[in-house]
Amino acid sequence: MSDKRKELIVSAISNGTVIDHIPTETVFQVIKILGLDKTKNQVYFGTNLESKKFGSKGIIKISGKYFEHEEINKIALVAPSATLIEIRDYEVSKKSTVHIPEKVDKIVKCFNPNCITNKEDVSTRFDVFYDDNNNLKLACHYCEKNTSKENIVFI
Repeated sequence: MSDKRKELIVSAISNGTVIDHIPTETVFQVIKILGLDKTKNQVYFGTNLESKKFGSKGIIKISGKYFEHEEINKIALVAPSATLIEIRDYEVSKKSTVHIPEKVDKIVKCFNPNCITNKEDVSTRFDVFYDDNNNLKLACHYCEKNTSKENIVFI
């Protein structure tokens, strides 16, 4: 019988945020929309990790970073199963699940080139809803065009 180690040990972060339970296929999208690909902070990530709850998952750890409301809304739109864990002095100080907001302002671009938000200095505003097939959609407050989850472009 072998006693080989079957886990990868990753350094704990002293202060920062862990985003856990990210759908495997959206890990890199979360990294990009949060600008973590350009940060000077230490970032650890894993994808296709074993998860009892989801089969597979992704995880991202960011040192020295806590997320604002708009950033959490971005995470919720692409990774609705995500859990945010805030770490302070190596201890969990707060743990929460993300919630898909009913409205999103200033974080998503309207895909309609004729929308006023693409022609003038007007902030975007969308209502979030689910269609008859339970697909997430965004309805522009101004031009009333709907954007599907796959076509969301973050500002």
